[in-house]
Amino acid sequence: MTEDARVDDELLTIGAFAARSRLSPKALRLYDRLGLLAPAQVDEVSGYRRYRAGQVERARLVALLRRLDMPLARIAEILDAADGSDGDRAAGLLDAYWATVERRVAGQRTLTGYLRGRLSGRSHEMYENYVVETVDVPELAVLTETRHTLADELPAWIGASLTRLEAAAAECGGVAAAPFVVYHAEVSMESDGPAEACVPVADAAAARAWAAANGRSRQTTVRVEPAGRLAYTRITKAQVAHPQILAAFEAVEQWLAGQGLRQAGPCREIYFTDFAAAGPDDAVCDIAFPVE
Repeated sequence: MTEDARVDDELLTIGAFAARSRLSPKALRLYDRLGLLAPAQVDEVSGYRRYRAGQVERARLVALLRRLDMPLARIAEILDAADGSDGDRAAGLLDAYWATVERRVAGQRTLTGYLRGRLSGRSHEMYENYVVETVDVPELAVLTETRHTLADELPAWIGASLTRLEAAAAECGGVAAAPFVVYHAEVSMESDGPAEACVPVADAAAARAWAAANGRSRQTTVRVEPAGRLAYTRITKAQVAHPQILAAFEAVEQWLAGQGLRQAGPCREIYFTDFAAAGPDDAVCDIAFPVE
């Protein structure tokens, strides 16, 4: 046996191991119960735990991952990958976790700004951060799904419904313009809309045939979105989350009032890029109101 192997096999009390690993005895007992870090030996009579010195590196890795506020289940996944000598997969799991953290923090940062404006009574200053413009849009034939949904269920439904409709549009000449979601009434934690997911299609006749043959289960329909003018502001992925997205809607409403324009239809979110692939600070969506 080599000197390194003898050192790794050295047995340590839980106190000595805690000192080396920078984990408390209480944490070591918890990680043992969860299967993250089992002691090498447990005395059947006294219940004393002993750890091998070679386990210190694993224990320190657990401690570092916990400093990222990583859930224990995700830590277990990373350790399993590392134990299987799949370092690339372990690193990939870490990257995926950290990407979710950055998205959450970006959303919280935006929400903090929104709440600061509300609490300070200076909402008008918050609205000044949004650039509002107008654009003329053509008449469009759209495949649609409509649903009553609360705000917490809305993101999942938007993603699923637009994915379904885009797949259907591929059979109807393709997607003709950016997908959008129309709010026919307020969607919040107390009000359930309805909301209407819309995907413009190149071939309206083909879309009607598709809806007649396949759209019954989701009540998929085809309608014509009239030509007109939209007032809109562009927001990032971090700003899409509820309730901070409300600031963008309010900013456009304030702009309309200042310009003396009248809202001519229900407000909407227009998703002009791959939402899933976008980063928190990437522009992904236009908050728009038909105007006249």
